[in-house]
Amino acid sequence: MATAFEPEVVPLNPGDKLSRAEFLRRWEAHPEIKNAELFGGIVYMASPVSVQHGDSDGQLGGLFFVYSAATPGTATGHNTTTFILDDVAQPDLNLRILPEYGGGSCLDDKYLRGVPELLAEITRSSVALDMHVKLELYQEANIPEYLAVLLHEKEIRWHVLVDGTYQRLSPDADGIWRSRIFPGLWLDGQAFFDGNMNRVLARLQEGLASAEHQAFVAELNRRRQAR
Repeated sequence: MATAFEPEVVPLNPGDKLSRAEFLRRWEAHPEIKNAELFGGIVYMASPVSVQHGDSDGQLGGLFFVYSAATPGTATGHNTTTFILDDVAQPDLNLRILPEYGGGSCLDDKYLRGVPELLAEITRSSVALDMHVKLELYQEANIPEYLAVLLHEKEIRWHVLVDGTYQRLSPDADGIWRSRIFPGLWLDGQAFFDGNMNRVLARLQEGLASAEHQAFVAELNRRRQAR
């Protein structure tokens, strides 16, 4: 008895022009592909990850994890496939409020969709994809905060959405960056680039002990109880 021939699913390739559905079909058929994104219908695939990028990703992710652990109703993740408008992004990091606490994102099968409150990218420089195509997408999708760590320039660019347009935060007089969406999320930029994670975590602990963080935790609990 003859059987129908099922052609092999073509793998993703940089520059392919695909719908979201076809992008996901090809990606899921090729689990060997670990990093791919779809912007404006065009497939982008990351270059091999450097040690500097991987270390910075892990360090910032550790900061987010400690914050989330101390802030019930929040969650954080690495390289999570995220449906944003019609595109498929894979930001290095996210920090989000869970939907039952009033957050803007939720699960779509095994992926994330909606509007995560904070996305972060570790990027080579100011001319990288993260600083134009991704930034424009995140702004259009009304992602409240977008944190970019520029490795070449050793620069923090923390973008906050104001009336539909990103404005860049400035650190305080002590060089501490303070999230607007996640009170108590404090980042010592100089210590981060110096690799002084003890100091970075000490500054975060100060943020977690602040009155603004305590008020935020209380607000999240109120939202949960009101649902």
